[in-house]
Amino acid sequence: MSSSTNAAPDTFPSDRELVLTRVLNAPRQKVYQCWTDPKLITQWFTPPPFTTPFAETDVRAGGSSLITMRGPDGTKYPNRGIYLEVVPHERLVFTDAYVRAWEPAEKPFMTAILTFEDAGEGKTHYTARVRHWSVADKQAHEKMGFHEGWGIATTQLEALAQRI
Repeated sequence: MSSSTNAAPDTFPSDRELVLTRVLNAPRQKVYQCWTDPKLITQWFTPPPFTTPFAETDVRAGGSSLITMRGPDGTKYPNRGIYLEVVPHERLVFTDAYVRAWEPAEKPFMTAILTFEDAGEGKTHYTARVRHWSVADKQAHEKMGFHEGWGIATTQLEALAQRI
């Protein structure tokens, strides 16, 4: 199955979307593995001083995930979601609109579309598109530090993908 087969037209309103794109110095299979293996997710997912003490994934369309972040004061932030589309080593689409087994979330916030494309010589063209339910949600995510936080996490993701 090709990632372009199910790709939605790129007509989503830009005022509700945040995008991070990088060429990572690691093969896409390893970058994808870092996004799907719970033992690896806990090693890169949050920028310091936050940590990721727990991750659980069921990587299949309809499968759930739980990634718990911990703040420097010890507060835990559980992030539950559902995978909507899984194309191994090419594409992951997940949302927090559901928490498990199609149980709606109390307050959905975003849907993420991750693509992993060969960029030659063991490199990956990595794109993270985060689509929000409202303009206010997008603005809140920007104020939380989306670009800086996801940027740091992506640098950590790349470093781990190079080591595994």
